[in-house]
Amino acid sequence: MSDAVRTLRVHRFKRGDDAPRVEEHLVPAHEGTTVLEALRWIQLQEDPTLGLRHSCFHASCGTCGVRVNGRERLACVTRLSDVEGAVIVDPIANLPVLHDLVVDMAAFVARFPQPHPIVRESEFLPESSPADGIDDHERYEDCIECGLCLSACPVAATDDTYVGPAALAYAQRMIEESRGGDREALLHWADQDAGAWRCHAAFECTEACPSDVRPAQRIMALRRELRGRRTDHDRAVPDRPATVTGASA
Repeated sequence: MSDAVRTLRVHRFKRGDDAPRVEEHLVPAHEGTTVLEALRWIQLQEDPTLGLRHSCFHASCGTCGVRVNGRERLACVTRLSDVEGAVIVDPIANLPVLHDLVVDMAAFVARFPQPHPIVRESEFLPESSPADGIDDHERYEDCIECGLCLSACPVAATDDTYVGPAALAYAQRMIEESRGGDREALLHWADQDAGAWRCHAAFECTEACPSDVRPAQRIMALRRELRGRRTDHDRAVPDRPATVTGASA
C-alpha cells in the first residue's frame, strides 16, 4: 500500500489541567506503521510535550500499553492498517493518569502480593550445568505487567479495592509452582473479599492479555484451589454439639 495519511485522536492531560482533552493529528503512514511509531512521529515532528512510554518495540516490556479505539493494545505491535477510520488513542483505564498516555503503574504493582518477582531462580537437571559466566539458570514469568488486563476488567472499573487479574494470576502461578514460596499465605491472600471471589468471570482480561497468560482461566483455577482448601479445613474441624438458645422447656 502506498503511503497515506491517518488521523490520530490522542488523549492529552497534564497536571493542573481542568479536564483531559483530545488533540487530532494527521500522521503519514504505510502498511506496517504501528501506533507507537505514529505517536513517536507526533512527538518528534509536531509536539515534543506528548507524554508516552515505550522501550523494547517488540511486545516484551509492556510499557507502551494504551487503548486503541476502546480496546487494550500494545502500541508497538498494533498497526494502523488494522484499525478502521480515525485512530483514537487513550491511556489504559482503572489507573491514575499522570501525563497524556502515561499512567501511574505504582498503583498496579501495589495490588500484587509481596514479594512478586518477575525473575526467579530456576532448577535444572542434575546432570546439566549452567553455561560459562552464568551462576544459575533464571526463569522469566510470562506476565509482562503491562496493566492491560486491569484496564479491561469491568470489576476494577467499579471497585478500586479489587486486586485485579494480573495479581491473582500471579498468585495462582506461584501456588501451582511455588519454588519454596509460602503457598498457604498466597491462598489466604487470594481468599480475601477483594480477591479471587470478586471476579465476575467476564474473561475480558484474557482477551486483552498480549502474553497468553490467560488470567481469567488462572483465576478460575485459583478458585478451585480455594474451594479445596475450604473443604479440607471443614473436614479438619470436629463436629460440635448443637447450641440451643432461648427459654428452657
